[in-house]
Amino acid sequence: MREITFQQAIRESMSQEMRENELVYLMGEDIGVYGGAFGVTNGMIGEFGKERIRDTPISEIGFTGAAVGSAITGMRPIVEIQFSDFLLVTIDQLVNQAAKMRYMFGGKGKVPMVLRTPNGSGLGFAAQHSQSLEAWLAHIPGLKVVQPSTPYDAKGLLKAAMDEDNTVVFFEHKMLYGMKGEVPEEAYSIPLGKADVKREGQDVTIIATSIMVQRSLEAAVQLESEGISCEVIDPRTLLPLDEETIIESVKKTGRAVVVHEAVKRGGFGGEIASVIQESEAFDYLDAPIQRLGGRFIPIPYNPELEKNSVPQVADIIEGVKATIYRS
Repeated sequence: MREITFQQAIRESMSQEMRENELVYLMGEDIGVYGGAFGVTNGMIGEFGKERIRDTPISEIGFTGAAVGSAITGMRPIVEIQFSDFLLVTIDQLVNQAAKMRYMFGGKGKVPMVLRTPNGSGLGFAAQHSQSLEAWLAHIPGLKVVQPSTPYDAKGLLKAAMDEDNTVVFFEHKMLYGMKGEVPEEAYSIPLGKADVKREGQDVTIIATSIMVQRSLEAAVQLESEGISCEVIDPRTLLPLDEETIIESVKKTGRAVVVHEAVKRGGFGGEIASVIQESEAFDYLDAPIQRLGGRFIPIPYNPELEKNSVPQVADIIEGVKATIYRS
């Protein structure tokens, strides 16, 4: 099978959907001629024109509100927020409008909108352009929250998100855009709410999200050389969350390590830990659940400080060993 990048997989998924459905269009800052801040929409304006690849003013609340209005009147917008940090500017439109309209109108209205946004650290963009805010959105009934970790998952999950009749927030880690992987040329869909077992193991379950899936897989390879077998679970979507796959894995291994880039305090890892603790998996635990997350600080600009503010492969190895040897 051919290999393409994470970035190309997202662009291909959107392009295929736009060819099939004339109601789908893109809206965001610099997504047209410029091709987007990270090049995801590069070349799309040449095929679809400026009416369907719509450059907007620098007003996230304005064009997000416009997208909500167009969605509830029949269109299927894809909104690109240039950095996920700027989601904070859209919160009223996203949380108080898009997430609640279908419920408040008794199902007579729907908001089939996908909000795509790059998140995470690693490229030196500092405190206001490097955050991971997925836990904020996962707290909101009415939204769906997606975090792909591979090019294959990115294309299939985005297709499912575009077919949704609810608003989906689709987080794309900046450090994954250049990652290559096998991706079919034809359109395909990965159901939202279905986790993926990225690696099978016997001694400990690592539940990781976004770029931490790749770091956990790297850690698992190193730990295997020391006789520790790690199972790596990628939830892929936070809302809905595939609790069953997580619980069954922890029942098998008896240990759990949860890893995410976002600040540990209040992070989604606490929710995953609660799912395990409140289920029958609790009776199978041989050690306390370990949570790894970012330090409780703004993301620094300095590259070494930035690197040390979020979990790295060495931190995951240390966390797994702490769980194994505490048994």
